Amino acid sequence: MVWRNRRAAYYFAAVLLVTVAFTLTYNAGMRVWEGRPQPLYRSVEVVFQTFTTTGYGEDAPWATPQMNVLVVVMQLTGIGLILTAVDVFAVPWIRDALAVEPPTAAPDLANHVVVCGYTSLGETFLEELRSRSHDYVIVEPDREAAVELHREEVPVVHGDPESRETLENAGLADARAVLVDAPDDISASVVLTAREVAPDVDVVTLIEDADLAQYHRIAGADDVLSPRQLLGRSLAAQVPTAVSTNVEEGVVIGEDFELVEVAVREGSDLAGQSFREARIRDRFGVTVIGAWVDTDFRMPVDPGTIIRTGTRLLVAGSEAELDELRNATAASVRPLAPQHVVIAGLGQTGVAAREALADTNTRLTVLDREDAEGVDVVGDAREPDQLDAAGIGEAQAFVLTLGDDTSTVFATLVARDRNPDLDIVARADAEADEPKLYRAGADYVQSLATVSGRMMLSTVFEDEEVLGYHQRIEVVQLPAGDLDGRTLADAAVREATGCTVLAVKREGDTVTDIDPQEFVFEPTDEVVVAGTDASVERFEARFHD
Repeated sequence: MVWRNRRAAYYFAAVLLVTVAFTLTYNAGMRVWEGRPQPLYRSVEVVFQTFTTTGYGEDAPWATPQMNVLVVVMQLTGIGLILTAVDVFAVPWIRDALAVEPPTAAPDLANHVVVCGYTSLGETFLEELRSRSHDYVIVEPDREAAVELHREEVPVVHGDPESRETLENAGLADARAVLVDAPDDISASVVLTAREVAPDVDVVTLIEDADLAQYHRIAGADDVLSPRQLLGRSLAAQVPTAVSTNVEEGVVIGEDFELVEVAVREGSDLAGQSFREARIRDRFGVTVIGAWVDTDFRMPVDPGTIIRTGTRLLVAGSEAELDELRNATAASVRPLAPQHVVIAGLGQTGVAAREALADTNTRLTVLDREDAEGVDVVGDAREPDQLDAAGIGEAQAFVLTLGDDTSTVFATLVARDRNPDLDIVARADAEADEPKLYRAGADYVQSLATVSGRMMLSTVFEDEEVLGYHQRIEVVQLPAGDLDGRTLADAAVREATGCTVLAVKREGDTVTDIDPQEFVFEPTDEVVVAGTDASVERFEARFHD
């Protein structure tokens, strides 16, 4: 508004100056060139007649070329002033009249999630909320951002998340939880306000700097999440070492039944066989839910698919069964010497990866653009000479934890060129950049947005027994529904939905040995199902209408 008033003042000042200049010039021209002197008020009248295109009265026509040129210039100036007036006055008025005002209060909701802040880290979480039909409201302090979200029909409340009134308008008192995804310097203040408005609502914060976690907890946060640290540990888990296996800590389904990911290593007994030939179910007793073949996740897996080095199996089974499978997927001869791993980027993700690998007999070299404690080589991971200095040619694995996806792509290309046999594990900030990194030569990619979304989902909806798997695989527990009285073979669950039934919870017991032809579902059964987001949705649509 201040700038608009200033523009109007500038415009009127310009009109005044131009009018005075043309009045004096026209008056002098009539006296000198035309030989028809006149009073100044008459010259002012002619100037305004010219600017407003209302005519020239008795002065026209003019005999001298000088006066004609002056009048033409006055005419063009008048048109310019009219157009400028439209821009200064009419356009802002029309824009204000048509402007969309962002909502300052949410509709009546209950058991919803209030999200303070809208960033790329929270987008996956919001996608999960939408897919599960959970209500949510975003509190956005920036007006333009709030307007854009409102136009996209995203539930939003415009206001300061540190304000009690704003959180009350977002319905925090009736909410299930509040997620604070705001800058670290204001997050603690938002937590304090949320605690004041709704003392019993769960407060979850997402932080950049893990050192600030204690302050958030003191302020009243129930959970403080640091996705970068989790991502660093997750990336480190993908690095095969001489003393550790590559089986992820599983998702516990029963007392002795887990969902884990297993990578097939070079020299494995399974490498080179098809899934039909490997007979994994018959030999080990585990259930193969899906597999990552190259960069594609296949679920279910075609029995003719060849198991190659690097193929990642998503399986479910007991601890003993998984241990037996782990031994089969590992190399028959493991190197006894410590492996060399290069880590590029020593931000929070890189620090977490380094700390995770420090517990193994891995020999680490850290490359970073800035000299700091823990950095072994100072340089740019995109430069071949700097990678050579870090020993990339002799390394067994390369962990990329850079903060820029474009730089990560370039570093992957160079590293793959310098060492074709290198295991490359990379972080992506954006989920959309994962395919680019795979094409560049990465063996394993995980995005910060995916980790953040899954972490938030499992924290906020812990009581729903929905377990988010880090590769966008879900394990959900649902009522038997229309499966009542049928077998898996009768219902064709896997063929129709793509989901795998892992277990059935019946009268307090967890049944994992399910014969597809013999086991009949009962109406009180709870079914534990694994699948992608889309396949779980198909399962719910087919058996829970």
